Amino acid sequence: MDGHFILLLGIAVGAGIITAISPCVFPVLPILFAGGGSGGRRRPFAIIAGLVTSFATFTLFATWILRQLHLPQDFLRNLAIALLFLLAATLVFPQLGMLLERPLAALSRRRPGRDLGGGFLLGATLGLVFVPCAGPVLAAITANAARVQFGWKTVLVTVAYSLGAAGPMLAVAALGEDVTRRLRANAAHVRTALGVVMALAALAIVFDADRKLQTWFPNYTNFFQSRVEHNSVARKELVKLQGSKSPFAPSKAGPLAGLEDLGAAPGFAGIESWLNSKPLTLAGLRGKVVLVDFWTYSCINCLRTLPHLEAWDARYRRAGLVIVGVHTPEFAFEHVVSNVRAATRRLGVRYPVAIDNGYKTWDAYGNDAWPAEYLIDRSGHVREIKKGEGDYGGTERTIRALLGEPAGAQLASVKDETPQHLTTPESYLGWQRLQRYAGSPVTPDREARYSFPKALPPDSIAYAGGWMVEGQRIVAGRGARLRLRFFAQNVYLVLGGRGLLEVRVNGKPVRTVRIGGISRLYTLLRYKAEREGLLELRFTPGISAYAFTFG
Repeated sequence: MDGHFILLLGIAVGAGIITAISPCVFPVLPILFAGGGSGGRRRPFAIIAGLVTSFATFTLFATWILRQLHLPQDFLRNLAIALLFLLAATLVFPQLGMLLERPLAALSRRRPGRDLGGGFLLGATLGLVFVPCAGPVLAAITANAARVQFGWKTVLVTVAYSLGAAGPMLAVAALGEDVTRRLRANAAHVRTALGVVMALAALAIVFDADRKLQTWFPNYTNFFQSRVEHNSVARKELVKLQGSKSPFAPSKAGPLAGLEDLGAAPGFAGIESWLNSKPLTLAGLRGKVVLVDFWTYSCINCLRTLPHLEAWDARYRRAGLVIVGVHTPEFAFEHVVSNVRAATRRLGVRYPVAIDNGYKTWDAYGNDAWPAEYLIDRSGHVREIKKGEGDYGGTERTIRALLGEPAGAQLASVKDETPQHLTTPESYLGWQRLQRYAGSPVTPDREARYSFPKALPPDSIAYAGGWMVEGQRIVAGRGARLRLRFFAQNVYLVLGGRGLLEVRVNGKPVRTVRIGGISRLYTLLRYKAEREGLLELRFTPGISAYAFTFG
């Protein structure tokens, strides 16, 4: 364990402390106070033990657990709220508390009605409610967890973070225990009052007060967070925590003039399944020129690259070129192999496609973009890396050089659809990567009502009507509408679900799009030249929208 990682653990502890004193924790504090005051002196420690255990466990494993059980993403939060109401009832009705604590008290070898069993359960419940209150440290942890990538370093950082957050909370719980001990003469009335306080706090959480309070109160922790979580050391270590750097480093030029030898190519790691091919290995492809293309089927940039890949496959397969499309998903629906299989058929992809749902091959290559192409020579060494669109002629010339094809031969004739003009940037709609949003405050992961602003700046987005704004998508409710001030020739949107989507530009109806089948990219607008406009979309309930792209 090096010194820099030990420093990161200290940063994680500090980040946890900052999180625990931020406005988003306000609704939890009355529950801690009430819970700490409803038992013996050890109860605050039992509460914090439960909180640390559930916080660390579910931060790392919640995504995997929910996926395995096919449960909605807000299930754990709803379960926690229900348990808070139940625990509040045990304070108001002591006999119910005795019944609830009996199994846990047996585990702790203490009599029911004391301090450990119910305290641990209360802390475990609070750990679930507390998870959304986070900054860059927890963001790095959850990114690893979403990719099922949590080694011992991620676990240690998670524990350090949760212990840091537990400190201030332990003080609040201990204060509750001290106050109620001083009021021992009125213990029954105090216990009932604490139960009412806990129930009211749980009710506040039902109405999303834990997130709304962040907008109602100034975020006085920004000053501390900028110095703890946003400093250069923290950023560097968090990048290392999320994955290794690129394994490729330029060395002396190889026998092909102008092409550097970037080192041996990693193999295909953690591939869940293969489409259009039996399982492949780089060792088995030795002697071939291999193009590894990282893509995902709803990415417009990837889709604009596909015609060139398909043309190269058709033109150079017999000459020794093997294209392998490594499908590493960006959205949840792209993890479903049947969706990828249907998309590859619809798009006419005939070369092998590797399903990299666990990001193992992505991480092996140190990749960070869609699309990205890695050209590998016949000896298994990477000779060129290109990320993004464009310069297809240059890539094809490299392919020809690696194959030993004549330099003067005509290139594959495919029109380059890469935009040559400025457009509105790619725009994600879920709260995790929402940018240029100009509407009413977002309520993450809960259905809420939104309204448009009086004016919408260029390239900005706003919601109106009923919406569920999730991490990666928005789900339409009653009267759901969306506005976007765009500048582009073509406008695309990744959509899922079933229903109708009405498209308006500058207030005038343009078309109605029927949404159905697997989630995929839809073309909403196509013009002969780029233009500026105010796009308004009107959704029937149940349609999901993920991200805009433009051409």
